[in-house]
Amino acid sequence: RKALQPASKAKQFCKAHAEVLRRIVLGLLGVAYLCYFIAACWLNFQRALALVVMTAVVVFFICWSLFKKHCGAKVLLLLSPVGKCFQKSWPWLKWVLWAAILGGLIAWLVLDTSRNPEQLISLAGFCFLVLFLFACSKHHGAVSWRAVFWGLGLEFLFGLFVLRTAPGTQAFQWLGDQIQFFLGYTTAGSSFVFGNTLIQEVFAFQTLPIVVFFSCVMSILYYLGVMQWLIVKISWLLQVSMGTTPTETLSVAGNIFVGQTEAPLLIRPYLADMTHSEIHAVMTGGFSTIAGSVMGAYISFGIDPASLIAASVMAAPCALAMSKLVCPEVEESKFKGKASIRLSRGEEQNILEAASNGAAASVGLVANIAANLIAFLAVLEFINAALRWFGEMVDIEGLSFQVICSYVLMPVAFLMGADWADSPLVAELLGIKIFLNEFVAYQQLAMYKKNRLSGLEEWDGSRKQWISERAESIATFALCGFANLSSIGIMLGGLASMVPQRKGDIASLVLRALLTGICVSMLNACLAGLLHVPTEVGDCVAFFGTANFSSTSYPMYMCCKELFASSVLENGTLSFTGAWADLGDSMVYLMQCCGHYNHTSCMG
Repeated sequence: RKALQPASKAKQFCKAHAEVLRRIVLGLLGVAYLCYFIAACWLNFQRALALVVMTAVVVFFICWSLFKKHCGAKVLLLLSPVGKCFQKSWPWLKWVLWAAILGGLIAWLVLDTSRNPEQLISLAGFCFLVLFLFACSKHHGAVSWRAVFWGLGLEFLFGLFVLRTAPGTQAFQWLGDQIQFFLGYTTAGSSFVFGNTLIQEVFAFQTLPIVVFFSCVMSILYYLGVMQWLIVKISWLLQVSMGTTPTETLSVAGNIFVGQTEAPLLIRPYLADMTHSEIHAVMTGGFSTIAGSVMGAYISFGIDPASLIAASVMAAPCALAMSKLVCPEVEESKFKGKASIRLSRGEEQNILEAASNGAAASVGLVANIAANLIAFLAVLEFINAALRWFGEMVDIEGLSFQVICSYVLMPVAFLMGADWADSPLVAELLGIKIFLNEFVAYQQLAMYKKNRLSGLEEWDGSRKQWISERAESIATFALCGFANLSSIGIMLGGLASMVPQRKGDIASLVLRALLTGICVSMLNACLAGLLHVPTEVGDCVAFFGTANFSSTSYPMYMCCKELFASSVLENGTLSFTGAWADLGDSMVYLMQCCGHYNHTSCMG
């Protein structure tokens, strides 16, 4: 007992001065980090730029939290006269603001589309989809136009920031590159378990381990509270601007990071008391986005990570807006006006248990992906064989599921902004995504992208081998969502297991939510088409001066195409126009291009 007395006194001292000791430890850690931060910036500021940005973001939110805690009430009190004055003026001021926004938007569209008129097709498609969903609305007179316009406005502003501004493009490109680099760490685990040969040659061992790794990381972030913090911040923005309830908003915000059955777990205690409109919003959010774990797999295919991240974030406000358009609120929500709700947390005791649980939970997802791919690709091959057989009975050659989709959905693909020549292939991808799943569709899109980047000819006879960059971007956004027929069972099973007493309500709303989710992805694709900036080919003369003609690439194909277009064959003599006219090596470059591509100039 005497030997334990010092330890007992130390324990009592720590309990009595716990707050002071906590502040001392935090202070020491802060000083240590400050020293590290200064050293990193001093040695190489350019290298430490990412550290500076992350530190600035964290410091801003810490300062904001402290300011709100200690000075928030006083500031609100000081600003209350301004708030009252604003409320009195709001009835006429809102119309002035709407008129200014509408005028600015029209002016921007006129100036922007004058350079690329094809963007107007995407705008027309966007308007058509919104009107179509309004026509499908359950209660036309009860639509909350505030939620609709704010949701579409936030989607447009975010798309504009990501796709058109230099900071947005660079930030998301950097984020995408970091995610790709981060996912590369999967190789360390998968190569140890399966060996280098399998992970390089076999799809299952190359891509599916990424899902395990990503699921493990997400579980750790949930345990640390990082994901909850992010979801709360995003949902606060949507809730304040759109006027939606905290329950549905949190679930939709959660769908940016997790899947269609995991996001409702955040609000599981409240699902039983939610209105039909709120349940519809929860399901629409699930159908409109993809989970972070499978996003990693799509990135490994070669799909642009910045576009995938942007599509997931843009889908959140759009899903809420379209959900409120298709299934407006006609009941009194129990959560209306509630400032916030308590997020459910995991039951893990430490970070190791969180990592282990995350990896274990992904096993079912990986098995589900593998089983679905085997089943769907086999079923697709069977359907195609049956369609070919029926087609041959009436002398129709090459009839397949993809061909039918390319004809049926081609107008939709064209309205989203794809060129008429690319529309059949984009429509084919849409059909695969809706009737099979987006995993198979992204695989096909990745093949088209690989063909383009490797410099294959655009046409192989009557078959198109790849689609344009614009069509690729549109397809990436259009496929980004779980809205397919097989997801109906997953959604029904997941939500019904959480609230069995609402199974009838969920079943009655699921098809409407699926349709809304499909249209949300298409609306994102229309915005991608509207905001897409064509990539300039560059100076082909300079490119050929340093090019290695032993292999092909997309820039080489485009430059060879330009060279072919400038060649003129008259009376058996080949000449060139434009920048190639006075270039002595034009004929040499033409011969090199003819070694890879077919053109009438090569026959001369």
